[in-house]
Amino acid sequence: MAVSFTKKKKVTTIDVLTDYFDNNKRWEVTIDPLEILVKIVASIRPKNLKKTNEIDLTDLLLFLKKNKSITNQFSSYLKGLLFEKKISRILSDAAILQDVDFLFEVKKRIYAKVLPYQHETDTLEFVLNQVFYADYDPIWLSKIPINQIEELYELVGFTSLYESAEQNSVLSELMMSMSLIAQRMSGRALESDVLKMVPEYFHFESPFAAFEKELLLIQDKIKTKDNKHFTTSESLYYKQLFILHKQCEEYVEKAFQNSSKFGITLRVNQSLLRIRQQLYRLKILIPLLVVDVETDKKKNSIRLAYKLIKYNCTRNNLRTFVKESTQLLSYEITQHTAKTGEKYITQSRSEYFKMFNTALGGGLIVGILCVIKVLLSKVETSDFGHAFLYSMNYSFGFIAIYVLGFTLATKQPAMTASALVKVLEDEIKENGNSNQKHQGFAVFFARVFRSQFIAFVGNVIMAFPISLLGIWLIDLAFHYNIAETKWNTLVTDLSPVHSMAIFHAAIAGCFLFLSGIISGSVANRDKHYQIYQRIKEHPFLKRSFGKEKAEKFAHWYEKKWAGIISNFWLGIFMGSTASIGVFFGLNLDIRHITFASGNLALGLYGSNYTLDNWMLFWGIFGIGIIGLVNFMVSFGLSLGLAFRSRAIPLSEFKPISASIWRHFKSKPFSFFFPIGTIEVHHEGGDKLP
Repeated sequence: MAVSFTKKKKVTTIDVLTDYFDNNKRWEVTIDPLEILVKIVASIRPKNLKKTNEIDLTDLLLFLKKNKSITNQFSSYLKGLLFEKKISRILSDAAILQDVDFLFEVKKRIYAKVLPYQHETDTLEFVLNQVFYADYDPIWLSKIPINQIEELYELVGFTSLYESAEQNSVLSELMMSMSLIAQRMSGRALESDVLKMVPEYFHFESPFAAFEKELLLIQDKIKTKDNKHFTTSESLYYKQLFILHKQCEEYVEKAFQNSSKFGITLRVNQSLLRIRQQLYRLKILIPLLVVDVETDKKKNSIRLAYKLIKYNCTRNNLRTFVKESTQLLSYEITQHTAKTGEKYITQSRSEYFKMFNTALGGGLIVGILCVIKVLLSKVETSDFGHAFLYSMNYSFGFIAIYVLGFTLATKQPAMTASALVKVLEDEIKENGNSNQKHQGFAVFFARVFRSQFIAFVGNVIMAFPISLLGIWLIDLAFHYNIAETKWNTLVTDLSPVHSMAIFHAAIAGCFLFLSGIISGSVANRDKHYQIYQRIKEHPFLKRSFGKEKAEKFAHWYEKKWAGIISNFWLGIFMGSTASIGVFFGLNLDIRHITFASGNLALGLYGSNYTLDNWMLFWGIFGIGIIGLVNFMVSFGLSLGLAFRSRAIPLSEFKPISASIWRHFKSKPFSFFFPIGTIEVHHEGGDKLP
């Protein structure tokens, strides 16, 4: 027997209206009154938003015009459903930060995405959560022509929000939400941590307090007007309110600008971000109190409805929250790394060879660390014990490299990427969209690349002989070849073909990027909490060691501490990865170009120089690949963060890459050696080679 399947016809809005309102008052006995509105919205909501340019309600409007009985019942249904529904919390809370704790806000939004909070049934939030529950609902609603919305508004017989200012009326709820936002802003702006960011306002009256008073004056006048519950754009009170609003915005912007001077914490950043969001919300709501011509009543009422739906749908938007919350902090962090990165970018020949010498010093310490790590692997302890020992080996070694002024090549990309973007930002400001900005960036990139190149060379060529010397001395003194049983693993792990060296090198690149983030965040935090000044003026230190020594220690702390913490955590990350991988049953480890060079030397000696040619080839080739992946991952992540922190569009990558390629074709050796100079200037007016 043949079975035929027919495509189910989509239920239209007219079908829903006919089903529920064709028989007089049938809808009143519906189990759930919201069911009708849910079905109506579902019948209009497009399945494919990208393919929908416009949503046409012509058929619905014609149907309502021809069927007055259904229209009247539908009107009664909607008015009954929305009667005295509270809207103040949507306007004052939805899509605005409610807590300055970043992680708590993230967790709360994720949880609300999975299991949305359901409000009291007498609130509009309850209705909207049931009807407009999709994030993209505000987008498709905006695709309905406004003239059709206005016609539907009149057909259904809605009244404007200015009909009454009594308690529980729409206008009363609107003004209540505005007052609540103003009070919250004023209180938050007067907190000590926020006031600290704007010392310029310390001896003046808070613009937020003045704004709150002016808003109350306007609201009192609107409430007392007979049958005219609105103001006009020509009102002096209204104009004064916007002047004060502008002053509040300037206050917040000044606080954000001062972050480079005073530093900023995530908590203060969240407080300022919340005030900024509240100011923007008021900027949207205040014009709803204004009616200049009669048609404004209808337009403002519809505009308020749009905003209510949008705010409720976007209240748990996680992507926007994270983006707004981290942009300023990432800027301050990359500002620090940009300043630190400048010392890693050579210009003259003397700087070039000085970088080579410091890289040799870094390679010397890493060569020693390679030998120590093999010795630590002989210690009989747990995986946690090995993680601790390896981490301390790496950490103290990296700190020694940093304190002694040596260079670890792969630490550079996280710093130099920020310096590169800083130059690009300056070039954009100076030259606009001309090709010259990309030319300057390409020249600067050549400087960065050759600095990286010579640092890699210095690290690798020193780590190899030092590791070889170390294992030979131990064998000479104790007649014990420490790599005799591990040489095969040490060499095989370098091969990009016979091991997961590329993946492990990428993990190391991520850790190198994170170490740069840690350095910038620690420096930013210390600046905000004035740690330098606290140490300098500490009464115990001045009394015990003298004012001059206390100041020297404070200066040393300001200059070195962020780097020490950064290198300490880099060591923890790199030393514990393998043990964490063992714990979870995953093939996790790190590969670093300088350590790879030392491990090749240890493997060579451990095998008594019996490595076959292919094994040696893949080992040497693997060192180059590991270094390249270390650089690409660390540099790429840092460059992306720096671009984002300065709001530079990713579309800049294409012309930048083309400019770098053109410069490479014209002067390829400048990417490896300090050959020649050209007259290109960047910040400070220095010439770039």
